[in-house]
Amino acid sequence: MSGRERILAVLKGEIPDKVPVGLFVQEEYLAWFFPKKKEVDRVIDAVECSRILEFDLLARDRTFETPYFMKKSYPNWEVDEEIKTDGGNMYRIIKIGTPEGTLQQIEAAPYEERIISGIHFSTIEYLIKNSRDFEAFSKFVPGIDSATLIEMRERAAFSKKIIGELGLSVPWGWGGVFNQAATYRDIQELLVDAYLNYEFYQAYMDKMAELIVENNTALADTDFQCIGIQGNIANSAMVGAEFFDKYILPYEKRLVQAIKDAGKFTLYHNCGKAKVLQKSYIKMGLDVWETVAPSPQGDNDLKEAKELIGDSIVLSGNIDQVNFLKKASLKEIEDEVTRIMSIGKPGGRYIFAASDYLEKGTPLENVKKVIEVARREGKY
Repeated sequence: MSGRERILAVLKGEIPDKVPVGLFVQEEYLAWFFPKKKEVDRVIDAVECSRILEFDLLARDRTFETPYFMKKSYPNWEVDEEIKTDGGNMYRIIKIGTPEGTLQQIEAAPYEERIISGIHFSTIEYLIKNSRDFEAFSKFVPGIDSATLIEMRERAAFSKKIIGELGLSVPWGWGGVFNQAATYRDIQELLVDAYLNYEFYQAYMDKMAELIVENNTALADTDFQCIGIQGNIANSAMVGAEFFDKYILPYEKRLVQAIKDAGKFTLYHNCGKAKVLQKSYIKMGLDVWETVAPSPQGDNDLKEAKELIGDSIVLSGNIDQVNFLKKASLKEIEDEVTRIMSIGKPGGRYIFAASDYLEKGTPLENVKKVIEVARREGKY
């Protein structure tokens, strides 16, 4: 089987020739792996990395991660973006003019020129600060435009062609509904809204769900075969199962169902604590949950997850790429990969991967050893 066939077989609940080895590589690792490149692309260069190291590729394109309405202007929606660097940090200041006032969001991140396309910003001033901001947002935020739809189709066709049989392109949408809601409103305010201002919370989440469903339905109406959903903010260090099921699950479920109705697979990303949320992921209707992260990044145990939900959902993970992979001996890696594979492989529905993206500085011989042992031990 090719990488593409192998991954698709697992997504369909079938048993492939061997467990896919789907390491997650993005700009940080790619810039380190290709030190002579002035900039890197997480699809183009991930393809080259996959060919060299011989792993099955799930490319995580970020082209459509930022909503179109935060990037360009429309009638009654004037977007002005300013990028500044100061003291090793990069700041993105977005002002949106509407007939009923100006909305402003400020985001910051450490600045590194070679991986600028992969920088993850943290919000330090939020777009939706109060009900007045939400009213302006809700009234004037535009629907998806034809140029964005064309860009989606062209990018999907390009990705499918360049990846070929190595694997699949699994682009990030904007994120799960709660992730996106927490991008534009302070998470502390959002959590309190659910209890003390539920009418506002419901209206805000409904609007976010409406926009995200429209966007992801459009993404799914292309050559992309699986859509990535970022759900890491609603982790079980932040919320419990009761809160998740009441205030978050209905909106995430709506998004997942829209993608599935379009005939595509869903991959939900929570690289942190999720032990008490695993049954909720089944209710959500997910196809894949990554990354079953163990302690200290997460609180998950692959054996427990396999027994609890592994017959209903594909699990992806869970070798520790931070505390283990960067420091372990080759013998320790052989033993750990063999152990993990012996748990994940039986019955299928498993993709071998790390607990998140590979980090720069990870010894190349360690990564090669992981792939070598995983490919050997993953044979059915």
